[in-house]
Formats: sequence, structure tokens, C-alpha cells
Amino acid sequence: MSDDNIWAAPRAASAVFVPGSDLSRLSVAELQAEIINLQAEIVRLQREIDARSGVRAAADALFKPSSS
Repeated sequence: MSDDNIWAAPRAASAVFVPGSDLSRLSVAELQAEIINLQAEIVRLQREIDARSGVRAAADALFKPSSS
């Protein structure tokens, strides 16, 4: 018999999810946790993009050549 215990509690979601990694050993609960983690990461990344876009716009306005 295998050492894998199908009744064991799911292990904690990994701190770092690797896209494209093998999903076959994850439980449904672990997969759902990864989705929640990835959705939160998408929000965090979008906020960083938005913040950088604001900084870029301010820099562009500051260094825009005058049209005299």
C-alpha cells in the first residue's frame, strides 16, 4: 500500500505557486486556496502597475519639453 493517505487533512497552500506545475497531487481545497492566492496577487500586481503609471505620468509632465 502507498504512503499517501487520501483521508489526510490538506497541507497548507504553498507560499509560492508555480504556474504550470503539477496539480494532480493537490486537493480541491488546495486548488481553491491557490485560486484565492492568485486572485489576491493579481490585485496586488494591478495596484503596483497603477502606482507606477501615476509616477510615469508625473515624470513625463515634469520633463515635457516646453513648446516655446
